[in-house]
Amino acid sequence: MTQPKHIGQVGEAGSETKDTLLVFPTAFPIKAMGRMKSQDATPARPDFAQTVAAIVLKHAPDFDIATLEMRPSKNGNFISVTATINATSKPQLDDIYRELTAHPAVLMAL
Repeated sequence: MTQPKHIGQVGEAGSETKDTLLVFPTAFPIKAMGRMKSQDATPARPDFAQTVAAIVLKHAPDFDIATLEMRPSKNGNFISVTATINATSKPQLDDIYRELTAHPAVLMAL
């Protein structure tokens, strides 16, 4: 009978972590949502995609900004931006999400 697969500590490329089932490096999509029109206390950011790209590039310098995907909401009030990066570790992903969610223009990051 085979032993269950245990997930190890954060390690080198090609390893798994105990906090995730991802095997690094891996292509990983990061999506951020923001406003296209001002509402309430959250102002619109015409440069939202550039803001997201700058944050992602800070943590994933090999990210190709030309692959950034943008999609407005049905009524044009919101915009989602997807950046697919070559993720190398869970701490890298955590840092990106932490910085995105701390930014006032970002309503949500997935």
